[in-house]
Amino acid sequence: MEPDTIISLFLGIGLAASVGFRVFLPLFALSFAAYLGVWELNDSWQWIGSLTALITLGVATIVEIFAYFIPWVDNVLDSIAIPLAGIAGTAVVVSTAANLDPVVTWSLAIIAGGGTATAIKGANAAGRLTSTGTTGGLANPLVSTVETGAAVAVSTASILVPPIAAILVIIILLVIFRIYRKIRPKK
Repeated sequence: MEPDTIISLFLGIGLAASVGFRVFLPLFALSFAAYLGVWELNDSWQWIGSLTALITLGVATIVEIFAYFIPWVDNVLDSIAIPLAGIAGTAVVVSTAANLDPVVTWSLAIIAGGGTATAIKGANAAGRLTSTGTTGGLANPLVSTVETGAAVAVSTASILVPPIAAILVIIILLVIFRIYRKIRPKK
């Protein structure tokens, strides 16, 4: 694989992980980077870098961030966002993958992009349900702040230094795996 291909995959998978925290924020970050010419998107995905997409994704990002600060609404959003995260995670990998056969691109996008985004979003949704159940939703704004911060950090790293984002994704997935192992029922 060419270095450009590897870097583009790091970018896509990093943004897919970020989608697991906030669905629209990484898409907005990608749109902004494409609009500024920082990242070149695949031909059929050039529309993401348009001014219309930038404004639309920017508004959606703001609405999503603020909606997650409303207890109980955040739980409803999570139930909607889990399948959306899989779709958006797949889309960011497809839109950024460079120099790959379409079959390989889509396979990686579905498995690595959609899978990563869905795993992280599912873990976050479980964490939010736990927060709601134990604090009556009072701690949910703190959970939302941490998730938004993680989405900003991973999105920024993905665009500016994709290899660092890949390392962050591995760390995030390892943390989720360890938490899962601790809370799953013992046989």
